[in-house]
Amino acid sequence: MENSIKKQKLPAIEYIRGISMLGVIGIHVGSQYLMNPSANLNLVAIFEILTRFAVPIFFFISAFGLFYNLNENFNYKDFMQRRFKTVLIPYLFWSSLYILHDNLYYGFGFPSPDYLLKLFFFGLAKYHLYFLVILLWFYALMPLWISIVKKISSRDLFLLLIFQIAFDYFSSYNYSLNMLVYSLPEDSLLRDFLFYRLNYLILHYIFIFILGGYLAVHIDKFFDFMRNRKIALSTSFIFSLTAMLGYFYYLVKFQNFSLEAAVNTAHQLSPIGIIYTATASIFFFMLFTFVVNDSMILKFLGRHSYFAYLFHPFIIFYLRLLMVKLNLLMTASNAILLYILTVALSLIFAEKFRNSGGIVNKLTIGVYKK
Repeated sequence: MENSIKKQKLPAIEYIRGISMLGVIGIHVGSQYLMNPSANLNLVAIFEILTRFAVPIFFFISAFGLFYNLNENFNYKDFMQRRFKTVLIPYLFWSSLYILHDNLYYGFGFPSPDYLLKLFFFGLAKYHLYFLVILLWFYALMPLWISIVKKISSRDLFLLLIFQIAFDYFSSYNYSLNMLVYSLPEDSLLRDFLFYRLNYLILHYIFIFILGGYLAVHIDKFFDFMRNRKIALSTSFIFSLTAMLGYFYYLVKFQNFSLEAAVNTAHQLSPIGIIYTATASIFFFMLFTFVVNDSMILKFLGRHSYFAYLFHPFIIFYLRLLMVKLNLLMTASNAILLYILTVALSLIFAEKFRNSGGIVNKLTIGVYKK
């Protein structure tokens, strides 16, 4: 492994976390806006398509951070103990909080032990928590990733990209697979594992994770590559974004897809979505390393991205209730306002809770005093 560069803190990792958090909130606000049958096509594209790098890029920077700081004497037990503190405990806390909140609000009653186990295992307590489930699976298999990243070549990475495109295409679009899933009994364990495959099966994101680890291991070459190809990387990002948006517009304009169907087709696991994620990952790393490497705003976003990511569904939920009470329709202007308020309030709460310290930080974001 290359480690000639001093293991200093890389601002790009923190900045990308902040940008990704903004993208995730955009996707979830966009889901609310899609309820408007007359939703503006271009605003949907901004909320739901431009932001599609947001979730998988988290896996990229997670792997990059892990391998960048990896000790040659890797201790799996110590590694997992740290990850349990930073991911598993917050996951269990937020899942329990959302389950309790939703059951109290809707009056469902507390889930049975079997259903509760299902909620936790597949990350179903709230629509955004599956990310932490997948991340925990990546952590659990860390010795495998270390073995792969140490041996993998650039040619192997390309083959892995081809596999990723083929696997995700099959998982996302194969008609026979989907018919099989829906033909199984609803109480079937196999049906659950197939139906919720996107919530735990790491094969959907293995390429972007391995790419992050590979670039961290070869960080000298990666930095030289970015330093000498700023224009090329910017151009590739613009081309992939254009292709992503073009695919979405094509589905709506020429294939007569509804906006919701187009969004559910032109997603991050589509072939162009995978390319878009990869180019966005490298582009933003270059941007925040050689162009914008000292920003108080991006530092603030990055610092509070974890809490805002985990907390923002509460903000969306109660702002939507307020809109209903005030008889406000989900127009384009109101959707933009909903996004701004969700981001702002999520960050305000994040700052408040972060300053409280102690057990609150341990439970919510896995931060412990050094």
